[in-house]
Amino acid sequence: MRFAATFAAAVLAAGLVSGAARAEMKHFAAHLTAAQEVPPKDSKGTGELAATLDTATKTLTYTLTYSGLTGPATAAHFHGPADPGKNAGVVVPIKPPESPAKGTATLTDDQIAQLEAGKWYVNVHTKANPGGEIRGQVQAGM
Repeated sequence: MRFAATFAAAVLAAGLVSGAARAEMKHFAAHLTAAQEVPPKDSKGTGELAATLDTATKTLTYTLTYSGLTGPATAAHFHGPADPGKNAGVVVPIKPPESPAKGTATLTDDQIAQLEAGKWYVNVHTKANPGGEIRGQVQAGM
């Protein structure tokens, strides 16, 4: 009986270790421009998003930088699910929105699937463009 309990504990421990080994860091990026907004905006603003998803903790860590906007950012968000050229609701607010904006968010399984499928975009809003001034589709592996 003692052998069976020890064996069962060893099997369980091996399963936990192999599960942790399957966790990975996935990288995402986006290039933000006014032309990608829906509808497109008249702005010289541009931006870059770099993000990493830890699949074990489901934590998205991101840095958003931008410049050349018509004025100070009033908000910034991840939106989804949406294909390029389509709009969607806010999924993750980016606070504060000042560049460089850095943060983390814990995602659900559905949100991770949308992100991995390229169905999220990030945008930055200004007073002159309250619906968004620059936008970029978030892509995996960039």
